[in-house]
Amino acid sequence: MNTHVSPRRGKELLRADRAYRAGGVMARLIALAPTALFHRLLDRIDAGLLAGTIEGHLPDGSVRLLGGRGRGPTAIVHLHSWAALARLALSGSVGWYRAWEKGEWTSPDPVPLFDLFMRNGEALGNAGRAHGPSRWLNRVIHALHRNDRRGARRNIHAHYDLGNDFYRLWLDHAMNYSSALFADPAQSLEEAQAAKLDAILDRLDLRSGSRLLEIGCGWGALAERAVERHDVIYTGITLSPSQAEIADARLAAVDLSGRSRIELCDYRDVQGPYDAIASVEMVEAVGQAYWPAYLDAIARLLRPGGKAAIQYILINDALFERYAASSDFIQAYIFPGGCLLSESRFRALAEERGLIWRDAHHFGGDYAETLRQWRERFDAAVADDRLPPGFDARFVGLWRYYLQYCEGGFRGGGIDVAQVTLEKPA
Repeated sequence: MNTHVSPRRGKELLRADRAYRAGGVMARLIALAPTALFHRLLDRIDAGLLAGTIEGHLPDGSVRLLGGRGRGPTAIVHLHSWAALARLALSGSVGWYRAWEKGEWTSPDPVPLFDLFMRNGEALGNAGRAHGPSRWLNRVIHALHRNDRRGARRNIHAHYDLGNDFYRLWLDHAMNYSSALFADPAQSLEEAQAAKLDAILDRLDLRSGSRLLEIGCGWGALAERAVERHDVIYTGITLSPSQAEIADARLAAVDLSGRSRIELCDYRDVQGPYDAIASVEMVEAVGQAYWPAYLDAIARLLRPGGKAAIQYILINDALFERYAASSDFIQAYIFPGGCLLSESRFRALAEERGLIWRDAHHFGGDYAETLRQWRERFDAAVADDRLPPGFDARFVGLWRYYLQYCEGGFRGGGIDVAQVTLEKPA
């Protein structure tokens, strides 16, 4: 009899639960308070919903409509325990995920709810954000995931080394783990991902023999495209051994001259110069404290007249201060050490380093569609029992929640994705 048990995968991400157990005890105690307390919290949420509606089915058997003042989606929420609202009040989006995992609230489709939270982010203010000791706890935990050289490797390992066999199941064939660019709604995900890569490369004025650096090369999709299209001398860097394994094999298949390479290397340690730099949704993993170091590297590595093309995820500047003051669900469970960009702050840092900011193009709606298709593929893999060994039901629930949470955020418009060109003057 085979008694081998596959190692549990994703445990580094789920380990975040340990830090929030005390908050769960507090939430269950608060749930014993008079019902009027929770209706006052619902009053605050209701006042902040300027667009869209929440149909709330409450633990006391009543149904309450929140919002309804302006056009927007309708979200249906079944609140099975007042503890869910207590967790939301104490720990914000982290507590709201914990409540969902515990079955304290459900919804036939959570995406419209996450859309509404983001769509009304300014008006809601701190109604859905961590308060008091939980806010400081979230902040301390996030600070422990700082992206110094050692921390960056640990954080990248926790997310990207879940396994190539896992990501291959639900990404497109080229394994792009970033937003596609849909020129036409009828395009397939594969076509839209290829269009995204071409849009990045088109910004760089590449020629045969150009030296191209990619900061955060993923599984090699852009490397393959760049060498095939432009015959460049390509260098890709990553901190993920799993990604490097596939990227290296793909690059070797198209780089007939043998001049290109994949390196396990921190962006702060790269030596230049390069004619062009590409970086697709890597800067979110850097963390706000390291934005200057990231832009220092780009300014140092580019030759005069060279260009960098960056694809980045941003959060509305009006929401950034509150967002950065604590730690949200994504930072706690999915991307430890990560931070979405404040576009105005990041642009100012780039310009301080002499880089010219050109031709920013925003396409957040395309990310919502990308996430929807990823979730469909992930759900199909789960339904067909095609997930690799080691992923338990808790991880499956976490991953589905993550894809829904992000899709709703992009649909709500408070977060966005963009491409920009940074040019170093000649």
